[in-house]
Amino acid sequence: MEFKFIKFDGRNARLENRITITKSNSIGFPQKFYEDNGIKAFKYAVLFWDDENKAIGIHFTNEDGEKSKFSIMHSKIGYGGSVVARSFFKTYNIDLDAHHGRFDWEKTNFNGQEIFVIKLDKNKFV
Repeated sequence: MEFKFIKFDGRNARLENRITITKSNSIGFPQKFYEDNGIKAFKYAVLFWDDENKAIGIHFTNEDGEKSKFSIMHSKIGYGGSVVARSFFKTYNIDLDAHHGRFDWEKTNFNGQEIFVIKLDKNKFV
């Protein structure tokens, strides 16, 4: 019998298909989310805030001329990517002690752009 084994290289991989918010002002794109959604192909993320729904929108782009973009830091060892968004969190008074964690997401269209949306817990806002 001939076997066709494939070596498992997923040890310590972030197989999370959610978007993360850290206490250190970052939005993380774990490996599974990153790969499933082709984030490697993008240089920037543009962020949106919906105050009524307490939701963050993320649009990935390569548009160098976009004024309000955040650079995506791509992991060199395949662990996904992230953006540091301190100014975004400060502008909208988002308390990261209350709102850090992993978030399910949904895709929507906003002004002709594909947006990934995560909803924060409205009850944690003062």
